[in-house]
Amino acid sequence: MSWCRDEAKLARVRTLMVEEDVDALVVRAPDNVLYLSNFLPMKGYDVVVFPREGEQTLICLEPSLEDAQRMAWTEDLRLFMGYDERDPRPPAARALELAVSVCRERGYERVGLELSQGTQTADRMVGEPTTYTAAWFDAFPNRGDAAPLLAEARAIKTEQEVERMRLANELAALALEEVRNKIRPGMRESEVAAIWEGAVHAQGTGYQGKVENARGYSLVWSGPGIKTFTATSDRPVQEHEPTLFEIWVSADGYWCDHTKNICPGELDPRYRELEQQLLDVYESAVDHCSDGADLPELDRLIRAGIADAGYPGQPSHPVAHGVGARAHEPPYAHQAGSGTIRSGMVLAIEPGIYWEGGGGLRVEDNWLISEGAAEKLCPFPDGIVRA
Repeated sequence: MSWCRDEAKLARVRTLMVEEDVDALVVRAPDNVLYLSNFLPMKGYDVVVFPREGEQTLICLEPSLEDAQRMAWTEDLRLFMGYDERDPRPPAARALELAVSVCRERGYERVGLELSQGTQTADRMVGEPTTYTAAWFDAFPNRGDAAPLLAEARAIKTEQEVERMRLANELAALALEEVRNKIRPGMRESEVAAIWEGAVHAQGTGYQGKVENARGYSLVWSGPGIKTFTATSDRPVQEHEPTLFEIWVSADGYWCDHTKNICPGELDPRYRELEQQLLDVYESAVDHCSDGADLPELDRLIRAGIADAGYPGQPSHPVAHGVGARAHEPPYAHQAGSGTIRSGMVLAIEPGIYWEGGGGLRVEDNWLISEGAAEKLCPFPDGIVRA
C-alpha cells in the first residue's frame, strides 16, 4: 500500500523552512523519515535529506529497496549495505556518509537536525529505537535544531493524515469488540491483552486495502490491578469491576492512543459513581478543545475537576498530548508550558482517577480539533462498556 504524495504536508514544512532560513532537513528518527518521505524504516538506520526546494533524498538500507520503491515519495534513493565486506564500519556510519555527501553535492549549507527531539517512534522490526551518537551531529558543521520546526509542522494534520489516523482508530475499536465478545471473569489480564493485540495484527494487516501492516500495543489491568505505570500481569479479570485497556495502534506508522474499559458483569456501584465523576471532567475538557483555546488551561481544567471530585494531585500521568506519526508527540498540555489549541490538531485527552491500594478509572480518546466541536475519532464508546 502506498499513499499519494501529501503535497499539503510537504508544502507546510517548506514554508516553515523558508521562515527559519533552513536549506535542508536531515532526519533519522523513523517518525520523521515517514513524515517526510512516506517510508517507514525496518531497522532505523535510514535517513531523509529534505530540501527547501527540489526532491527529497531517501538514504535506505539496501535490503529495503523494494519497500522504498513502493512507499517512498521520491525516486532519489541512495542505498547502503547492512554489511559491506569492503567497509567494516557499522551501517549507520555509511548512512551518515551518504547524507553528508548529498548535502555537499547539492550545496546545502544551513542544515536542520533533530537536536532536541526527546523521543521517537521505533522501527518496524523489534521496537528497539536506534540512537544518535555525537559523530552524527558533528558531521554537519553549520547545523541548527530542526526539532521545533518539525513539531510545529506535525502538530497540524492534513486530510490524508487524518484519514490514516481514522484507520488506526477503527482497528482499535474492531479489536475491542472482539475482546468484548470473549472476555470472561477469571481470564488473566495477559489473555485479554493477547486477544486485543492479536486482533489488531490479524484484522488490521491488509485492512480495506489501505493498511499494509498494523500492530497493537497494550497495558491491561482489571479491578484492583488498575494502577498507573504498571505492567499487564496474570491477575484475573474481575466480574463487577472494569478491565482497563491502555492501548495503541500503529497503522503503517500513523497512531491512535486510547484508554477503554470493559466490564463482564453488573458494575459495582462504587465504579458507577467514579465513572460519572470522571466523565463530567472529560466532557468539560473536550468542550474546551476548540480552535484558539489555551493549551495550559486544558491541563488546569482537568486537574481542577479531578480535585473537586475529591482526588487532588491526580493523575500522575499527562492528561493531553498530540497524536500522529508518534503515539505521543507535541503539543502537550502542561500548566508550565504555553501554546494554543488549533484546528487540525489531534489530541489524546486522558483524565484518570486512581484509588489508594489499587483500582480506579481512566478514559481516553483521540479528538480532531476544528473551528466547531471536536470530533471523536474512535467509534468505541467512552466510559465503562458492558461485555
